[in-house]
Amino acid sequence: MLAVAVPGELGSWQPPEGLETLIIGVGPVEAACAVVAALARRRYSLVVNAGIGGAFAGTAEIGDGVVVADDTMELALESGAPLALPLGIELVEKAESDAALVERLCAKGFRALHGVTVTRVTASDATARRLSGRGAQVESMEGFAVLRAAQRAGVPAIQLRGISNRCGERKFSGWDFAAGVAGLRRILEACLEIVSSEN
Repeated sequence: MLAVAVPGELGSWQPPEGLETLIIGVGPVEAACAVVAALARRRYSLVVNAGIGGAFAGTAEIGDGVVVADDTMELALESGAPLALPLGIELVEKAESDAALVERLCAKGFRALHGVTVTRVTASDATARRLSGRGAQVESMEGFAVLRAAQRAGVPAIQLRGISNRCGERKFSGWDFAAGVAGLRRILEACLEIVSSEN
């Protein structure tokens, strides 16, 4: 199953026959709800979350296609300190893409980056420094939600991003949607080629 926030992220690209595409909406809540509902209806062999995203300084260029090896959600204190919950309750903040598929994509020349899922676009240098200081290299608004929903269902998943902008202080004229879509298409086609060769 191919999970995308909005149809425009695929541009003019048409999914191959047999690949079901699910429009999951923007943001982690919409994404999680859509993926959970889909996985409850049918068993899939793989969930591919594909979309555009922003890159933090020094990690990727606009127009690059990257694979997000792991993604975190900010669920700690604002300071970044861990949030200790009572009674030993576990706070899940991290979800991972399928390691074998990540490795195969890296072997094809794509970079594996660490992701962070946000509920608002990072548009200040202060926030960009704070997030990158915790290891974030690329951001999206759905990645963690999709990976975690698939993980809970026991279904392998992978997150792919086409870089459309830099995270931090910027004008929206610096947001290159078309370049992000082009980068996403390259890595998405490579990913599907790998999956097809293994089936």
